[in-house]
Amino acid sequence: MFGYKDVEPLQLQELLQTEAILLVDVRTPTELARGGIAGAHNIPLHLLPLRKEELPDDRAIVFYCQSGNRSAQACAFMAGQGRRNVFNLRGGILGWLQCGQPVASLTSTES
Repeated sequence: MFGYKDVEPLQLQELLQTEAILLVDVRTPTELARGGIAGAHNIPLHLLPLRKEELPDDRAIVFYCQSGNRSAQACAFMAGQGRRNVFNLRGGILGWLQCGQPVASLTSTES
């Protein structure tokens, strides 16, 4: 069985500057309107099973949500599909903000 790991907000900030990581925000479009991490792609959790093929196999993927719970579900789902290099942002966007990290305007890709 495959698993996933948690990544801390400050650790993610370092990784974003040195690694080719794909960020996926699994929040709803309403939540997304409040801002997110720059460069993140939005795939709401309920659409992940339908859109999982959009995610590349050759890159590490960090999922995040509001608090880290839904993104942990996304990680568990993707790991269950055999995906490796899947990470959950511990504390979600709230943890990111508590560490003083910036947010950017993001656009929903829900279809």
